[in-house]
Amino acid sequence: MSQTPAAHPPLPVPQALAYMAAAALLAITQGLDQGFLITNIPSFAGELGVTTTDASWLLIAYMVPRAALPLMLIKLRTQYGLRRFAEWGIAIHVVVAFAVLWVSDMRSAVVLHFLAGAAAAPLSTLAFLYMLEPLEQSWKMRLGMPLVMALIMSGTSIAWIVSPRLIGDGGLEWIHLTSLGLSMASLALVFLLPLRPVPHMKVIKAMDLVSFVLLGTGFAGIVTGFVMGPAHYWSEPWIIWTLAVAVASLAAGAMIELNREAPLLDIRWLFSPAILHLTGALLLLRLLLSEQSSGAPRMFQVLGLQGEQMGTMFGIIVAGTVLGALACVAWMRPDRVAKFHLVALLIIAAGAWMDTHSTVLTRPHQMLISQGLIAFAGMVFMVPAMMAGLLTALARGPQYLLSFIIVFISTQSLGSVIGSGLFSTLITHRQAAHYQALTEQLAIGDTQTANAIATRMAQLQPGLTDATARQAQAVAQIAQDAAQQATVMAYDDAYTLIFLAASLAAFALVMHLLRDRIAKWLTPAAPEQEHIGSAT
Repeated sequence: MSQTPAAHPPLPVPQALAYMAAAALLAITQGLDQGFLITNIPSFAGELGVTTTDASWLLIAYMVPRAALPLMLIKLRTQYGLRRFAEWGIAIHVVVAFAVLWVSDMRSAVVLHFLAGAAAAPLSTLAFLYMLEPLEQSWKMRLGMPLVMALIMSGTSIAWIVSPRLIGDGGLEWIHLTSLGLSMASLALVFLLPLRPVPHMKVIKAMDLVSFVLLGTGFAGIVTGFVMGPAHYWSEPWIIWTLAVAVASLAAGAMIELNREAPLLDIRWLFSPAILHLTGALLLLRLLLSEQSSGAPRMFQVLGLQGEQMGTMFGIIVAGTVLGALACVAWMRPDRVAKFHLVALLIIAAGAWMDTHSTVLTRPHQMLISQGLIAFAGMVFMVPAMMAGLLTALARGPQYLLSFIIVFISTQSLGSVIGSGLFSTLITHRQAAHYQALTEQLAIGDTQTANAIATRMAQLQPGLTDATARQAQAVAQIAQDAAQQATVMAYDDAYTLIFLAASLAAFALVMHLLRDRIAKWLTPAAPEQEHIGSAT
């Protein structure tokens, strides 16, 4: 592996501000690029003339290299320098964003989105490095990390806000032009503001490529399975086989890495109790936050609302994210990580509980407080967890800083896909159960059903004179209302599950803190142990 680089002194304030502005642009570029794709899958499907399920392959093509390629960045930076890789990556991103303007078939779109995901892979890492590098060591944790985390976490919400205005009555042209403009600006800043170099040496071996192929195959299988599984109701055998191959590939890659002197990833460090603890906490948070990414927006889409009608709600989510980051800047300390996590879990539980009372009449303005609280809590949880991980990494040497950032980005990319897939699966299962119960009630309650049909027929009479047609349309409307009601009830079940999960995690954390306090009372002479992370 590389030699341990010496710590760089902080940059002068004007230069530091320039690097922080570059970090902000890089984070927004990557976040919006991914967010535009996630929020506009139906528009991509319509533009390419395919179904929404088929258009989901665009998301898979983007997310696979986005999650897997960062694994190579550690050795790529040591051998070639991260700046050179970033310059090429962003240059390719510009070319891809330009080429997408002329794509009109699905096959070309998949290829270009794969290249876009590969080109975007270093952007989040660069955003971290540009934000952290110019600051003093103490301010890296207190100021730099909360700011860059807020920017990265806000990307999809900002995409929800601006997409309706960019699309308007036309197609996706302005979406593509916005991505192109941001990519070109990022490319210019990376050229103008180079990162300070680290010692270069030849470290890439043939087995690195073997390990990368195995680990990348595992990541690809997980992304494909959890994107396409819910879309096909997990009924296709190839989805299960894909996940099985993914697990086998990850296991084979880990076995190879464990037996190498200079591995691509330090598996033993990643499987140490502290890092496993931290990874579990971050994955738990990603699952809890799936309520915000896959819950409220999709529920409102089922209720017939458009993106512009949810703009205020996503504005509140962005504001909550920023306020959560500022709270961390003001009060975050290494010995307060567990307390921050407890507060965050309780706030998430409260926000999810507020959402459990949703009905078909619920509208975005009624969920502003709950969604703002969940966004605030997400930052209050994630930033201290990141600080704990970075402190653990730095304790082993500065070269582990990039290792942790890359592992964090990859696991969060996979966590978001897994969380969304599990959430969608739960909604599908509960919606079917509720719809069956509602239709049985309609069949049993003959008098009520007949009255409802008669009422609908009377409402349709002015525009539809044929009695048989009126009855058929009235029955269809009642069935549609039942399906809509069943879907909202399914979302309420999901919100309830998230409330219970957050509450149980908070209870487990309280028990952990009590255990530590009791152990401290029983052994007052023992030296104090610094607890990095929290038990969730």
